[in-house]
Amino acid sequence: MTCSKDLLGEMKRAGYKLTPQRRAVVEAVLSADRSLTPQELYSKLTGKHPEIGLVTVYRTLDVLNSLGLLCQFQPQGNARSFKAGPPEHHHHLVCRGCGEVVDFTGRCPVELKTSLERETGFLITHHQLEFAGYCKDCRNK
Repeated sequence: MTCSKDLLGEMKRAGYKLTPQRRAVVEAVLSADRSLTPQELYSKLTGKHPEIGLVTVYRTLDVLNSLGLLCQFQPQGNARSFKAGPPEHHHHLVCRGCGEVVDFTGRCPVELKTSLERETGFLITHHQLEFAGYCKDCRNK
């Protein structure tokens, strides 16, 4: 599992300052048990860190996301949300009912990537596989 030291170390290596506000955002993301929107993270942080602004939350999430340190979701037109994922290559199952996100590894369709590159001439540098549906709890409701 990823820890704050890993994320902060990656930010520092990329040339970003490790301000107390950025550290607090990283800790909040890592301690969350589900993906959170920037507004939800901001609400979670303001009680303990009233000096943190919503813009700082957005900017820190954008930095982490651009460095490939977060998973970003935007299910069915909802606000984007973020979650720290395992450091290895992984994919997601996303519940359309409650928004639960489950990471899974393995069974990556790399042969599809190779086939698409051959057919289209694209050089694929990144991919994200996401299955959407309903978790067991939502199906039982």
